[in-house]
Amino acid sequence: MSPIISPSELKKLATDNLIILDARTGKDVVQNYLEKHIKGALFIDLDNDLAEIGENAAFGGRHPLPSIEKFAETLSDLGISENSEIVVYDDKNASNAAARAWWMLKSFGFEKVQVLDGGMQAAEKEGMEFSSGEERVEKTPLIKKDHWFLPVSKLEEVENELKNDSATVIDVRDAYRYRGESEPIDLVAGHIPGAINIPFSENLDENGFFLSPEVLKEKYKKLLENKPENLIIHCGSGVTACHTILALDYAGFTIPNLYVGSWSEWSRREGKEIAKDL
Repeated sequence: MSPIISPSELKKLATDNLIILDARTGKDVVQNYLEKHIKGALFIDLDNDLAEIGENAAFGGRHPLPSIEKFAETLSDLGISENSEIVVYDDKNASNAAARAWWMLKSFGFEKVQVLDGGMQAAEKEGMEFSSGEERVEKTPLIKKDHWFLPVSKLEEVENELKNDSATVIDVRDAYRYRGESEPIDLVAGHIPGAINIPFSENLDENGFFLSPEVLKEKYKKLLENKPENLIIHCGSGVTACHTILALDYAGFTIPNLYVGSWSEWSRREGKEIAKDL
């Protein structure tokens, strides 16, 4: 199953097992969801459902993963069972929490999980049905898992891989943040020494849709030529990094490691070197 689904494909999808998740973020997001969402879509919250925010971002970053037991409870509350087909969307071209939700669902063991290409705006243009208010859902039995299935890297592993030149670390933030010109979210501007910059926005065309798998495959093969095949992807806090992981999966690459702590952890950890390209 492709990890990407078009609005026209979703519109035609007829299955009793379909769960649509609205993963929008930002100010007044709950109210925005209640005012308008794809009919039947259930809200999933980045800060509360897709992360377990700690007291100190220097250890885990701004959006650490929740425990797998806590995520299992979230899935149960959303009425998700082992045979569910899941489609996730946001309003930022899947670059924000939709891709993070996709990664976590895949890492939990779901195979039938897709991200809506173009997000909420594309669904509107396609003429999909929208509704407002809360959606009723019956809680499902808890699915028990004891670990995440997709690979993750910790700060120390990222540091060692770079030191040994045994991995390619990709920073998917905007180029100005990578260069250290300014930093709108975290405390310090710059990047991890040795990381290369491939902004996640380059996975999309001018209309905000994913480039075709063929174009993405050729693009990344060229960008990663003569570099270590072991890939570690990071961003600011382990959220938009999942957009590039999604794009790589869509292009047919092996799903790479996610550095969940990302720049928000590295830049706060005492003694870690910070690079700038000014």
